[in-house]
Amino acid sequence: MDRNLNYIAGRWMPPESGTYYQTRNPARPAEVLGEFPCSTEADVDHALAAADSARTIWASTPAPQRAAMLVRFSQLLADSQSELARIVTLEQGKALQESTGEVARASSEASFSAGEALRLCGNTFPSERPGFTCYTTLEPLGVVAAITPWNFPVVAPVRKIVPALACGNTVVLKPASLTPWSAVHITKLAEKAGLPAGVLNLVIGPGRTVGDRLVSDPRVRGISFTGSTTVGARINECASRRMVKVQLELGGKNPAIVLDCDDLDEAAHEIVAAAFLCSGQRCTALSRVLVEESLGDDLVERLRLRILNIRIGNGLDPNNTMGPLVSREQMDTVARYVSVGKEGGAKLVLGGHSLVKDAEQEGYFYAATLFDHVESDSPLALDEIFGPVLPVIRVRNAEEAFRIANSTRYGLAAALFTRNRHLVHEFLRHVECGMAHINHGTASQAHIPFGGVKDSGQGAFSIGPTVKDAFTNIKTVYVKA
Repeated sequence: MDRNLNYIAGRWMPPESGTYYQTRNPARPAEVLGEFPCSTEADVDHALAAADSARTIWASTPAPQRAAMLVRFSQLLADSQSELARIVTLEQGKALQESTGEVARASSEASFSAGEALRLCGNTFPSERPGFTCYTTLEPLGVVAAITPWNFPVVAPVRKIVPALACGNTVVLKPASLTPWSAVHITKLAEKAGLPAGVLNLVIGPGRTVGDRLVSDPRVRGISFTGSTTVGARINECASRRMVKVQLELGGKNPAIVLDCDDLDEAAHEIVAAAFLCSGQRCTALSRVLVEESLGDDLVERLRLRILNIRIGNGLDPNNTMGPLVSREQMDTVARYVSVGKEGGAKLVLGGHSLVKDAEQEGYFYAATLFDHVESDSPLALDEIFGPVLPVIRVRNAEEAFRIANSTRYGLAAALFTRNRHLVHEFLRHVECGMAHINHGTASQAHIPFGGVKDSGQGAFSIGPTVKDAFTNIKTVYVKA
């Protein structure tokens, strides 16, 4: 069994506590994958000191040199796709084809974001006074804390590390405790890419110790967090007291709205793919369907048939298309919501049960679940379940659909399936979301801004040109001739 270490100031170091915890394979929980540091505040302090010491040198490194190292990192990600994808599947559980796609996506995003080092352009303004030159420049924040979730253990860290470094910041990465192995591998690739000591640091450990220390330390001038809205709100509150810039990617309860649609087969295909990818454990999952009553029965039947084609099992088997839930806690949460749906009178169409007798031995496998005739005020319709549960809500018309779509605290993504161009414009005008999709699921692209509104996000969107807004400050310059 491998014992993994923190990475601080260019060295792999044991935790100050001298203690480690074990991670396990959610498809076979008896299988221990490795030991990882139970880091303390002292480890965080060491990492912050290293990042703070390196920030001036890294910020003054010419942008083409920063970009070249990050392009090299992107290529190393691509070169290690098979190995890293296997690690993701072992520790997170998702199907191997999903893990392979995640690594490819991370490499693609890293490649684009590396180029941001060469696009840190300000603006020149005409002066209202003669003899003056007026312009702006973009400057790095300094030390950035990157706190990442367990559902995308490669994409999420890369999405924070690369743009932050491209903009001239140094980084302390705190990965999710359930999926630290991917972060160790990523950090080794960054080291191989030639990043100087202290530019990227990795500290593994519990959020209440490592994460809380990071967000409260005065040396941290930027925080990028992906995770639950509850934790994000607490981080935002702490950061606001110190006037620190935050980038928060939080929860979602993303509607798929089906109105005046003449291709229900394609709509069902797109909805099921977006709902059950990563076993439903992703913020952009289509997690509720709003369908006009006249189309409801036909759509539900098509959804049912599509879901029956999902093959659930160990993600390492290439024939399986959905893996286990990440933990027993997540499995219990899903089961509670299914019970709420049953007790609330919703019609259980498919699934609604564990697929194993002994989850601790056989894995955290839960059936892909479909509910129909769900009330719009049901917890199934309002809460982010983060699991393979898809509720269908019947609506009378577009007005009701858009009202229900906006009735949750979230505003991440939304999809409309229709042939009616007028409805497209009404949807775009009225539905509150950061990302709108027409006639396809909630798939994003590696160079286009990603983020949400309401309780789904705070700060600049990630990916694409908006990352500069997250990881730089504007300085305005007036020069008198």
